[in-house]
Amino acid sequence: MISRIKNLLQSAPGTEQRNAHERVQVATCVLLLELAHTDGDFHAMEEQLVNDLLRNRFQLDDQTLEELIEFSRQQREGALDLYQFARTINENFSREEKFEVMVELWRVVYCDGVLDKYEEYLMRQLAKLLRQSHREMIAAKLKVLDETRP
Repeated sequence: MISRIKNLLQSAPGTEQRNAHERVQVATCVLLLELAHTDGDFHAMEEQLVNDLLRNRFQLDDQTLEELIEFSRQQREGALDLYQFARTINENFSREEKFEVMVELWRVVYCDGVLDKYEEYLMRQLAKLLRQSHREMIAAKLKVLDETRP
């Protein structure tokens, strides 16, 4: 799988739909991992949430999920910025799908029950990169807060 993902990332735009789907998986995973590491603490509950979000969104089996996360970690570490990943999502997701990505990102933020100032800053940047309005970003945040309130 990793060699297939490497090949598709280097392939020309406009290749088959499967390649686009795999690029979106990597891009989404990188954004989730970046946010989970932003506060300097990558908790086990954040790792589990990222795994669950990816497994559910993309219907992945355990081995494919493990390979996706490992490859995405490498991509995250080698990236200078997040623009390339956001661009992939923008090119392949509808506005509603991008809103759902924002919801998933907010779930990672609030997984530990604390909104760190660096997480909030990154969320604002990701909203811009994903072409989400401030209103949409706040709506996604409120959706997650409503889910977590007793």
